[in-house]
This record gives sequence, structure tokens and C-alpha cells, in this order.
Amino acid sequence: MSLKLKQEQFNAAMELYDSRTGYKLFGRFVSITNISMQIYILSRALALTVGFWRQIVSLIAAFLITDFINGLVHLYMDANDNYESLAGPLIANFHLHHRTPRYQDNNLLVVYFNETGSKIWLVFYLAAVAILFHLPNINPVLLFTLTYIGILSSIAEVSHYLCHNSNSAVAIFLMRIKLLLPKREHARHHLADNVSYTFLNGATNPLMDFIAKTFSTGYKNKTDLHYAKYSGSDAPRR
Repeated sequence: MSLKLKQEQFNAAMELYDSRTGYKLFGRFVSITNISMQIYILSRALALTVGFWRQIVSLIAAFLITDFINGLVHLYMDANDNYESLAGPLIANFHLHHRTPRYQDNNLLVVYFNETGSKIWLVFYLAAVAILFHLPNINPVLLFTLTYIGILSSIAEVSHYLCHNSNSAVAIFLMRIKLLLPKREHARHHLADNVSYTFLNGATNPLMDFIAKTFSTGYKNKTDLHYAKYSGSDAPRR
């Protein structure tokens, strides 16, 4: 398909996003649904007893798995150019982050809420975890790990925000010890092509880089070109 046609499809998708409030309301609905289920499964998990060291194992496992899963979703979305689908306006709006990486400055709780609204896949994940809590004989360590993944997937969005917007001493320290996404690590994603997709802490980027190199053609010469003729606001509507 020609670049010109893709650019026209992108512009049409963004016109729909800007003109129809349903897309923005849908994001709010996704945020409320995700956060409500996060609270629910966390309350169920906290009723379980696994011991201190198993909690640590759950957290470490969840930290790595979350980084990887969200990197995979990022890889998929960066390559997604299905602008004429029902989700096309949401896809087009997502790609604007490459055009203007910096977020609008906001309170971190607002960032958590707003960015959780972009994670449609998380609704289905959290619903599946909620069901597991009602099944017998499920390993409680597994339940804690799955719960932490569901929450850390939203925290990953806050980490991404801080990477782009914050120079606070606390954020920089957490980036330095790789609890949050380091700025230099993530800069590769915007300066190079088809690399550094993860955005919780970047720990699984070596694996993600291998997967991207094997299965993806990148974004610099594909979806990054689709918004070249877009004349609207530079920043994605978060």
C-alpha cells in the first residue's frame, strides 16, 4: 500500500478521534475498569499468606515479566497501521507519541489514570486473573505474581512518563538503579529504529531487541512516516 494512502488514512483516523468524544470516553471507561479490577485482585491477593521470601520472588518475577509483556505490546502497536479499523483512531493517536515524545506535565496519579486507559488488553488480563481467584487450588505465589503484573503494567506507563518528563533526584536515582526506565536506555527507541521497546525498567530489552530484529521491520521507515502530513496537534491526546 502506498505511503500517500497510509498518510491519508492516518489523517482520517485522527479526524475521527478529534471529532468523536466516544473515543476519549472509551479511554476513561478502560481506565476505570482496569483500576477497579486492580484494586479487586489486590484485595484478594492480600488475603493470602505466602511469606516474605515468596513475596520477593513474586515481585521480581512480576517485574521482569511485566517489562517483557508491555514491550511486546509496544512492539505490536508501533507496527500497527490498521487505521481504517474501529480502533484506527486510537492506533493513530498512539503513533503521535513518536512525533512528540514529551508528555503534558501532570500529577502522577493523573498519569496513572490516563495512561491506564490506553491498555485495552489489560482489561482482559485482569478479568482472567480475577476469575483465577475463584478457582480452587491455585498456587498463591502465582496469584500474587499475576496480580503484581496487572498493577505494574500501569506503573510502567508512569515509568515511561518519568523517563520523558522528570529530572527529579528521586526519579533519576530510581532510573540509575533500574527500578524505573533509564533515560539513555529509552532514548535508543526514539533515536534508532526497532529497538528498546520495554518501558517499565528496560531489563528485558536485550530479549525484546532480538525478537524485534527477528520479526519486525521497524517503525522509522513505516508508521513514523504516516503522520508526516498530519497538521493537527503535535502531542497525542492523553
